[in-house]
Amino acid sequence: MKTTYFFAGICTALFSLNAFSHNIQPAMPLPKVAVNQVGELVLKGQEITYQPWQSGGLAGKVRVIQHMAGRSSVKEKNEALMEAIRAEKFDASVYQTTTIINADDALVGTGMFVKSSAEKGKKANPHSQVILDQQSAVKNAWDLKEKDSLIVVTDKNGKVKFVKEGKLSPQEIQTVIGLVRGLIR
Repeated sequence: MKTTYFFAGICTALFSLNAFSHNIQPAMPLPKVAVNQVGELVLKGQEITYQPWQSGGLAGKVRVIQHMAGRSSVKEKNEALMEAIRAEKFDASVYQTTTIINADDALVGTGMFVKSSAEKGKKANPHSQVILDQQSAVKNAWDLKEKDSLIVVTDKNGKVKFVKEGKLSPQEIQTVIGLVRGLIR
């Protein structure tokens, strides 16, 4: 009888872990996805325009990719990592931060604030890539958790070198910074 309960407990634990895990694999490219509605923010002078975006275009530079729900509480989760990246002043010719904001996973009635915040962020960091996803295309393609954040580091060939959902620990932040330093050399 104890064996049956133990086995059932193990199966439940494994199922729950798999039910909430992403489908991003180390040493592989990110699953392909396109964001056609709204999409990538492009800065022309002080004006923001939008263009379709595809994950296939991520190769060519080392990247830290941040996907987050369009909620300020989620944005704050990995702000320490973003501050560490800004402090490093990585060479924009070989490195780029890509932020994907899931505006579909925002609090009801805050859509305009999410869009405005994304535009301000793009203007403050014009060398960064910002994508506004209105239909959860990336979240669904990468099988991500709702109301959460994801950090991925890719090499210049677009292969995943680090991935974690949720808030990074101080040690993980240092791991990401060290990994990016090594990849851009």
